[in-house]
Amino acid sequence: MVVASLLRLPQPGVRSISYLYKAQSNSVRSHVCSKSLQLHIQRAQCFSTSPSNWQNEALDRTRNIGIIAHIDAGKTTTTERMLFYSGATRRIGDVDEGSTVTDFLPAERARGITIQSAAITFHWPPGDGAKGASTQDPSLPRSTTSHTINLIDTPGHADFTFEVMRSLRILDGAVCILDAVAGVEAQTEQVWRQASTYKIPRVIFVNKLDRDGAAFGRTVREVSSRLAVYPAVCQIPWFQGGNGGFIGVADAINLQGLRWKEGEDGRNVKMLSLDQLEKEEPSLAQELRRARIALVELLSEQDENIVEKFFECEEDHLAVPPAYIVQSLRQCLLDPTSRIFPVFAGASFRNMGVQPLMDAVVNLLPSPPEAPDPEVSIDGVKGGLRRLISGDLIVEQNEKASTPVKGKKKKRVAAKVDPKDAISKLNSCALAFKVVNDHKRGVLVYVRVYSGSLDRNSLLFNTNLHISERAPRLLKMHANDAVEVESIPAGHIGVVVGLRYARTGDTLLSYAGNKPTPPEPLTTLQLRPIDVPPPVFFTSVEPHSLSEEKQMQESLALLLREDPSLHVSTDDESGQTLLSGMGELHLEIARDRLINDLKAKASMGRIEIGYRETGLGTSAAITKIFDKEVAGRKGKAGCTAMVEPFNGEEAADVADEETILAETIDGNQVIIRAPGLQVDQYARSDEKTSPLLPPGMDSMALCEALQNGALAALARGPQFAFPVHNTRVTLTINPTEDLFGSDTTTFALSAAARQATSSALLDLVTGPGTVMMEPVMNVIISVDEASLGSVVHDISSSRGGHILSLDDEVPTDVIVDDSLPPIDPKRVYAPPDPFETASVGVEIPVSVSQQRTITAKVPLKEMVGYLKHLRSLTAGRGTFVMSVDQFENMSAPRQKAALAELRGIF
Repeated sequence: MVVASLLRLPQPGVRSISYLYKAQSNSVRSHVCSKSLQLHIQRAQCFSTSPSNWQNEALDRTRNIGIIAHIDAGKTTTTERMLFYSGATRRIGDVDEGSTVTDFLPAERARGITIQSAAITFHWPPGDGAKGASTQDPSLPRSTTSHTINLIDTPGHADFTFEVMRSLRILDGAVCILDAVAGVEAQTEQVWRQASTYKIPRVIFVNKLDRDGAAFGRTVREVSSRLAVYPAVCQIPWFQGGNGGFIGVADAINLQGLRWKEGEDGRNVKMLSLDQLEKEEPSLAQELRRARIALVELLSEQDENIVEKFFECEEDHLAVPPAYIVQSLRQCLLDPTSRIFPVFAGASFRNMGVQPLMDAVVNLLPSPPEAPDPEVSIDGVKGGLRRLISGDLIVEQNEKASTPVKGKKKKRVAAKVDPKDAISKLNSCALAFKVVNDHKRGVLVYVRVYSGSLDRNSLLFNTNLHISERAPRLLKMHANDAVEVESIPAGHIGVVVGLRYARTGDTLLSYAGNKPTPPEPLTTLQLRPIDVPPPVFFTSVEPHSLSEEKQMQESLALLLREDPSLHVSTDDESGQTLLSGMGELHLEIARDRLINDLKAKASMGRIEIGYRETGLGTSAAITKIFDKEVAGRKGKAGCTAMVEPFNGEEAADVADEETILAETIDGNQVIIRAPGLQVDQYARSDEKTSPLLPPGMDSMALCEALQNGALAALARGPQFAFPVHNTRVTLTINPTEDLFGSDTTTFALSAAARQATSSALLDLVTGPGTVMMEPVMNVIISVDEASLGSVVHDISSSRGGHILSLDDEVPTDVIVDDSLPPIDPKRVYAPPDPFETASVGVEIPVSVSQQRTITAKVPLKEMVGYLKHLRSLTAGRGTFVMSVDQFENMSAPRQKAALAELRGIF
């Protein structure tokens, strides 16, 4: 088994670049080879003895990172090289051939894009992250010791933004890949902002420097202008003769050149010192000195240690030891207030620059204990996980629960919990960030453990579904292979096999003694909660026969477990099952997964837009009495409803003395008033009773029943049958007239509220009227200067859009946070591109190849199929991303045209 493991590992040339820095002589190189062989043998022996060694891995030698970028920037290609050089795979997969490890879905391989995030584990440098020195020699870089890297390859297409968001939540660091030809693209800005929301440290990798038109300097300047950060250039590209082909990189940290031979697999790297570069490439050596000076100057503004070391080195920028520069870069990344991000260079497809990037991941990005404290929410109180573990967050929650807030609905609260007692019995806390249906192993639930240790056969409580289920098997993923383990310790990513109900985004807890339910308020704990954006496209799903309907519903349920941004609903009038998603491609992929992968015998209709409906005025107050026998039990209740336009007011602003609930849900607001009820809904559940309430019913059950009835009525508009939006429903309950003792059940209350709300909505049709609403998208289009005019004219005239801004390639007024000062372009170092002459603060003249960004608001209907049209206008060079801005009322002509088109569907 040792021999087999050695055969599949790469040659010693794949070793960490920082390990090779010391290999300047043949004797030292042979030492590196023997050291590498020893690590390979240790790794093989480790796997041959016990896979449970994962429990002993040190967290400081673990990195949980993700690859984020715009589509086609090279995320999957870079991931493939990482797997190959680390020894996890024997050959390099190709995206065009469909042979990559992380793009394993048939739809991904057919389209050549990443659709769902893939989680893999490998070690860098090659070895075993569980073994190695117990203490790190401070004189050596961290990359001289084998580390465990849990890597997630995320999608780049805008339709799968939610997939990126849910993956970002569990990362401790990220690698942002940029296309050296396209620069900072629109989707890159989106994912960068999302990563900034979670305060994720990032390193930047400028890829595709081998392509014609690649401009490293221009891309660095775009990083400062579009992302509003200071790029710390750690590597500059090495072009043959200064303007020839891309052959390697010059390292500004270690003052060395790294050269790869064209056409090889990238294992062998030729290293040249600064003196050797001076002889072979004097212009590159001169620029490398400028890069080192700029790097030290930038870091000295943030780190006093660099300043002290600079003076110790007699004010010589080149004499500052590389270890101090690496440590300073790491401190900048770990500081959430710092705006300095290191930049590296390479060409993954040509196998250049990936090993130094992996060294940077190990040396610069944080381990789980060093990562920012993840946000948690417990019964509406938000805070850090460390505050939860210390018990302070539960204390704050108990204090807030005892203080009523007018107009806000409170969940029932049990007696106050002793924080230390509750936390001490919490065995583990984990987040299910991904669900995958594997044909061989069944449903795999990927989890990130944040505290404690998730053990095999432990009972997991799902705080979203409020159910408990056991974890019969735990796996650690090595690319396509899986190793069974006994537990998943805190800070690691693993897989739970055998969970029947867990969904993407669920929080899982295990409690001492395998208790099925932890004490309140831990049952409301949410790890890094995320808001699912509303779907804007839908399509009908029909089984081939009634006998196939059950399998279709099971397949749809599995799709929803994997992807919460999909929605399934049933049209009450036609009985059709409707599947809703974030975009055309999103629903196309869902259709492929449903029919080809899950083998559901069903057909899907055309992809259409999800419209909304809203009233133009206020309805009359309509009272309805529900009086029927349901399932052999009499039910009787009454309710009065009134609907009116809702403009986004806060719930507390419309609450009064008689209001017992005011809550905003999915763009609508529900207000419940009960004059004379006189019950304190903020008391404990056993104190929320009143002589006027039916026996066994408290005010919370009353509110939930009425609210559910109103929401059911709002799901279908009175005139066009679309969901109602921007509407306020006021429900009034008169305890003496609408409640009938034991005959009034929660079902009867829901039915009465639904009937009253539906009647009030129908009153709008005969009165003020209703109007359809359409989603208006926030669209960001990237085009070259030559195509700018035609694209702007098409958006503003042909598609009825509104142009918000036209940004030049290097805008100077882009600020992500208003509290931060703008980036000074004169302080940004960027090496000259082959067609430029200056290196700092360059002002690029406008040319036909310059990229421009158009920001506009356009109705979604006009954006259907827009990509093909944009490519025809821009000769295939234009790209765009869009997201829902808001729903707006449609004009009469647009409404008439939309209805005419929809009549052929329903």
